[in-house]
Amino acid sequence: MSINVDTTAPEVRKRLVDLGGRTAQDFGFGRLLGQVLVHLYLSEAEQSLDQIEEELGLSKAAVSESTRQLETMGFLVRVTKPGDRRNYYRTGDNLGRIFQEGLLLMFRRKITSVESELEQVLEMVKPEREDEVSEEMAFLRGRISRAEELNARARKLLGSRIFKYFIG
Repeated sequence: MSINVDTTAPEVRKRLVDLGGRTAQDFGFGRLLGQVLVHLYLSEAEQSLDQIEEELGLSKAAVSESTRQLETMGFLVRVTKPGDRRNYYRTGDNLGRIFQEGLLLMFRRKITSVESELEQVLEMVKPEREDEVSEEMAFLRGRISRAEELNARARKLLGSRIFKYFIG
């Protein structure tokens, strides 16, 4: 792969910010969250909401909401500067660790949510009498049971020491 010497730093930043947005969206977070996070990660100094808004071309409301959510999740740190009433933001101190913990939490929540939904659906396909079960309902019960097994395996995997070793 050759390097294009005509490529500018702003082009590279824009491409990385776009990638961050798409990746965040793929993981079920908002695209803007990923864009704001990567933008701040690539910034050498803390940035105010106005700076983020201007550099990303986003609305003040979108930037404010995104930074608030990212701060709540631990990805951003709010910084104040003496004599300046504005809030500034930077990425968390150990972004890699925060990201790993965030993903684990997201996976655990998703597994719990799926588990609950599967239990509810399984109740829906339970017959009052076994001799009244259609082939289709029997097939669905089998698939739901298999999904429950896979979900239980996923929960077990997330809690295993070897999994924790590889991600941490």
